Amino acid sequence: MEAAEMGAVGGATVLELRHHSFSSAPSKSREEEADALLPSDAARVASLQWRIENYRLIGSAAAASKAQVPVSSGAKLRTLNYVATVGLGGGEATVIVDTASELTWVQCKPCDSCHDQQEPLFDPSSSPSYAAVPCNSSSCDALQVATGMSGSPACGGADRPACSYTLSYRDGSYSRGVLARDKLSLAGEAVDGFVFGCGTSNQGAPFGGTSGLMGLGRSQLSLVSQTADQFGGVFSYCLPLKESDSSGSLVLGDDSSVYRNSTPIVYTSMVSDPLQGPFYFLNLTGITVGGQEVESPGFSSGKVIVDSGTVITSLAPSIYNAVKAEFLSQFAEYPQAPAFSILDTCFDMTGFREVQVPSLKLVFDGGVEVEVDSSGVLYFVSSDSSQVCLAMAALRSEFETSIIGNYQQKNLRVIFDTSASQVGFAQETCGYI
Repeated sequence: MEAAEMGAVGGATVLELRHHSFSSAPSKSREEEADALLPSDAARVASLQWRIENYRLIGSAAAASKAQVPVSSGAKLRTLNYVATVGLGGGEATVIVDTASELTWVQCKPCDSCHDQQEPLFDPSSSPSYAAVPCNSSSCDALQVATGMSGSPACGGADRPACSYTLSYRDGSYSRGVLARDKLSLAGEAVDGFVFGCGTSNQGAPFGGTSGLMGLGRSQLSLVSQTADQFGGVFSYCLPLKESDSSGSLVLGDDSSVYRNSTPIVYTSMVSDPLQGPFYFLNLTGITVGGQEVESPGFSSGKVIVDSGTVITSLAPSIYNAVKAEFLSQFAEYPQAPAFSILDTCFDMTGFREVQVPSLKLVFDGGVEVEVDSSGVLYFVSSDSSQVCLAMAALRSEFETSIIGNYQQKNLRVIFDTSASQVGFAQETCGYI
């Protein structure tokens, strides 16, 4: 199913979301896939912690039409995350959907050093609407904040007439190129003059076989900000459970009639922080396991990021340890198994025909309760159930920021309303096909 096939649904533009796992090689075992997936996720968490602190340093120094885009697993493209296909300059690009990134970028010809991607590289010379962004522009001025980088100028000298960008991630992956403008198509909705990164040097395992990344963060160059006149600064997604034969959706705009939620939408306020950079912060005030409230002093300062690009939820140690203790208490009938990578609460379920998985609820400001889908509570390291782990991890320090990952967001409609500064949640079955 291509993005255009979903198109306008009930007055909204919908993009298909597909799941994207780390490896599509059939010869790989479940353990091998997990061994590749989890360290990469840990590297992203570390990268986000660095970026959060960097934005604080930078900050202290200085309703229209709707679109619905299909979103699905990136499994076939060898990435952990969820991907969507968009139109760009007459061609198509399949990009990772990332709420913690600002700049949208794709790999471009001529490519000095590019990761292998499934689709043809974007060719600026074949697009009549393509134009490089000049140095003396507001978009170039916004680049430093958008990329979380400070220091070297993006432009300067006869050899750099266009606005250059560099995105570096803590796991060693990166994207470098120039800022450009071109026509973006979101399931039939056109965005003229969309500013994006035309990357000619890009490397990193997390990108898999995708064309690049869609930045849905809160900054001037993000897709959300650039389309605010069209979509009102509102978007939502529903992430499917399956890695194949199932698609969720990314909805741009506030037309809730296209949602398929089975429970009412409940909203909690975003944390107001002038130094928050592009991230979506909420206050996590509690967690319940099997209906039992977990007690932890960490909830008194429980600021968390809701992130579509992190897989496993990572919590402050005081909160995680309390959740772990309660889960172990309720799961005591199952033998424990060794830890695996970042997951340290594991069980051997070999021989058990039925498993009663305790419910897991996240509680946010205003008493907003969000129940995690049962598939998002446990992570099956091994296909024979000999190593099954609680799908949450502890951060290294109490001073780091907790992150709600996409593994715990499956089968939820998550609404980001930047105009009203709130995030909404509702139960929804996200497998659309």
